[in-house]
Amino acid sequence: MSRAEYTVKNSQQLLLMRKAGLITRAALDAVRKAVKPGVSTLELDKIADDTMNALGAHSNFQLVDGYFHTICASINDEVVHGIPSKDRVLRAGDLLSIDCGAEIDGWNGDSAFSMVVPGESSDAAAIVVARQQLSDVTEQSLWVGIAALAKASHLNEVGAAIEAFVAEKASEHGRDYGILEDYIGHGIGRTMHEEPAVFNYAVRHKGPKVGPGLVVAIEPMITGGDDSVKVLADGWTVSSEDGSDAAHWEHTVAVHEGGIWVLTAEDGGLAGLAPFGIVPVPVQG
Repeated sequence: MSRAEYTVKNSQQLLLMRKAGLITRAALDAVRKAVKPGVSTLELDKIADDTMNALGAHSNFQLVDGYFHTICASINDEVVHGIPSKDRVLRAGDLLSIDCGAEIDGWNGDSAFSMVVPGESSDAAAIVVARQQLSDVTEQSLWVGIAALAKASHLNEVGAAIEAFVAEKASEHGRDYGILEDYIGHGIGRTMHEEPAVFNYAVRHKGPKVGPGLVVAIEPMITGGDDSVKVLADGWTVSSEDGSDAAHWEHTVAVHEGGIWVLTAEDGGLAGLAPFGIVPVPVQG
């Protein structure tokens, strides 16, 4: 299959993907509630795994060759793919990104969020404020991308919208934001990673036509500095080259005959899309 193609999902399949999406959401919500100073990322991993298993699903991250955990947990200058560890203990003021996905009945969900660990931080107040601002911009850029998908004729309009928004915020805030180019979003369905590629920045080609049955994971990954990254010695963790903090937000989103539906949001994307005047529409079985 070429990068310009994707596997179309019918409404029954989208409903199955909604089930996977909601379980992914439940696991992330459980993790978010447990985030506090002194908690290790391995403890968070167990919470996510227990949540999925209790709902009859399993981690699709564990289906990736050589990866044995349910979540990726990345802290501060780590952008994505951080490996959970008992030695990675959260501190107040840390910028934490959690990514996970559930598989059930052969269908997949994938989602991520970032947050500043609550509590009194030993880091300078300005650093903590900047971390929250970076997370907010990344989350907002995700919704900008989802809103663009709702109106797009071709998929790569999503990346152009995200890049334009991030550039606007960089100018407004008087600081740098770097959009990762080597790590992008993707199609999703029977496997966690499918065609097509979903860029978070403008590219020359239009990409595939957007139509009913397209399901993608949109996931901007943004640093508070340069977009250059490196893979650490563990072979997984992606960190910023310049040591700047990073944030990661992601949702699985379906396009169907009735409109757009965010499969990994409890409300289908209602709150996130409201500022754009877009109302998500559930798939009818």
